[in-house]
Amino acid sequence: MTYQYDLYVIGAGSGGVRASRMSAARGARVAVAESTYLGGTCVNVGCVPKKLFVYGSHFAEEFEDSERFGWQVGERSFHWPTLRDNKTAEIERLNGIYQNLLDGAGVDTHRGHAQLLDAHTVDVDGTRYTADKILIATGSRPYVPEFPGCEHVITSNEAFYLDTFPKRAVVVGGGYIAVEFAGIFAGLGAETHLIYRGPLFLRGFDEGIRGFVRDELEKKGIHLHFEENVSRVDADRTVHLTSGGTLSADTVLYATGRRPNTANLGLESVGVALTDAGAVAVDDYFQTSVDNIYAIGDVIDRMQLTPVAIGEGMCIAHNLFGTGEKRKQDYDNVPTAVFCQPNIGTVGLTEEAARERFEIDVYESVFRPMKHTISGREERTLMKLLVRRADDVVVGLHMAGPDAGEIVQGMAVAMKAGATKAHFDATVGIHPTAAEEFVTMRESVR
Repeated sequence: MTYQYDLYVIGAGSGGVRASRMSAARGARVAVAESTYLGGTCVNVGCVPKKLFVYGSHFAEEFEDSERFGWQVGERSFHWPTLRDNKTAEIERLNGIYQNLLDGAGVDTHRGHAQLLDAHTVDVDGTRYTADKILIATGSRPYVPEFPGCEHVITSNEAFYLDTFPKRAVVVGGGYIAVEFAGIFAGLGAETHLIYRGPLFLRGFDEGIRGFVRDELEKKGIHLHFEENVSRVDADRTVHLTSGGTLSADTVLYATGRRPNTANLGLESVGVALTDAGAVAVDDYFQTSVDNIYAIGDVIDRMQLTPVAIGEGMCIAHNLFGTGEKRKQDYDNVPTAVFCQPNIGTVGLTEEAARERFEIDVYESVFRPMKHTISGREERTLMKLLVRRADDVVVGLHMAGPDAGEIVQGMAVAMKAGATKAHFDATVGIHPTAAEEFVTMRESVR
């Protein structure tokens, strides 16, 4: 049978766009459907606008610190619409770049909601298209549990477009999005409370990093409520806690996880199997239970990271339209960052996971960044190396401090190459920098 397209991609986020472009570059006839905005979560309501907000939230501290360096800073105030609207203008610019990338690669873009009619047919708002292969790349969405007053809360999606900036903000959740937004709200001047039902946020990260960030956030005046939950939220944004107390807020943001976007795609009708968590089930090559249908990115719920989705998209393009041995996505030693304040950068195993598998030596340094020797700020930086004793290989590297993501990216290259502690020790540090601490730690602490 002859199809209109060799590949039809549902979802124009980072993974879907990369798979589309690279497949078209290999000679495939490709189309992509998108019902909301080009670039997906990361570009529009995720990594990019969030980091722009993080930049904006740092200035209050920068103004304070500058005085100890001789700068006389006059009266200052924060104007939320300026930050919000400049952010939006940048996002719109990026949307245009994504469209140009697709157009330049020869990919057809169909705007509208796509549904599968059968294994080779996609309906986009009443127009049908046929394709030999179909790729599901629809991403994920914020999840808010059902509870009394849940209609009075917002998610991270809405937080980027608030009409007015809150004087009092309550953030509910214990993942990286919750911790990042708590820092944003507090840095921009809101009285901020973070509520988490567990004993400590950032589950899955290194325990030492989690405790360190908790202490640093408290120094910044963020009110942390652990082993606490919300029983209801009133229309005036009064938050009722399960412990019996209340918090008054202007904005209540729920960052309680994300769910794969699998609803209303027609997946069940064509036999695409889902996992118990509602993600699309795929094999090592991202093939679903239907031979010609594939899925990548947040919708398969492996690692909800933009660069991982892009890597998965590259695998799809190569495996379907390239030559040579089929490729798998490598999920080992994937570096990541959390743009809380201070930032977290991490790659490899946590200390807890490493101890379960090996005998290890832990190298750790806690220090005041050089800038704060003059500013007087009490903020600290933590750096940590985990070394497998049997062969001296560095199996985990963690940092909490300014520019952690920028520093750890380079360290991730070394770890991917199998660097040992001896390699770190033999590397000349760049002085004076915080990063040099990673190559000057000589004595294990435990």
